[in-house]
Amino acid sequence: MQQSDLQTCTAFSSSHKIASGGIKDVALKVKEHLENHPQAAILIFDNQTSQQVEVDFRGTIDAVLKRLEKSGLLKEEEPAKGGPGRPKLGVTSKEVTLLPQHWDWLAKQPGGASVTLRRLVDEAKKKNAAKDLIRQAQDATYKFMTVMAGDLPDYEEALRALFAKDAEKFKKLIAKWPKDVRTHIQMLANPAL
Repeated sequence: MQQSDLQTCTAFSSSHKIASGGIKDVALKVKEHLENHPQAAILIFDNQTSQQVEVDFRGTIDAVLKRLEKSGLLKEEEPAKGGPGRPKLGVTSKEVTLLPQHWDWLAKQPGGASVTLRRLVDEAKKKNAAKDLIRQAQDATYKFMTVMAGDLPDYEEALRALFAKDAEKFKKLIAKWPKDVRTHIQMLANPAL
């Protein structure tokens, strides 16, 4: 079986980008970097959300990769199964709390409550897709900027420009920031500006 990455990420040592890509490739490059710079402080960020990704770099690269796999950041790809029966749709059962009039309305809908709720969620996702993309980009940029640029000049003004969707002002305010940090911020902020 082959391993695949569940996410893409970018690793930084101070304000310098070490690697970007799948978590396995990034881990390999960071491990190599740490062998040459054992005191380096490494931060790894998810490229979608800017959540920090924790990787334990102790030991050999094989040990690091095994821990990555155990953590769920890497997964074993299973061959596609074909055959008789219904395909697994990944349906998850959870509880929903509604008022009685909502349950009454759902019960009268064709297909029942579950089908109607799925349809309503899908419609809301389509309707709000552009707004959601902007909000997610702003959130990811904010998280990354707070960690990597929080002590840089014009940080607060740059955040205001980001949330005001003032691309020109935003780019001007971050222009003097370290190149790798600035480039990553621009990549994250692009959908929001």
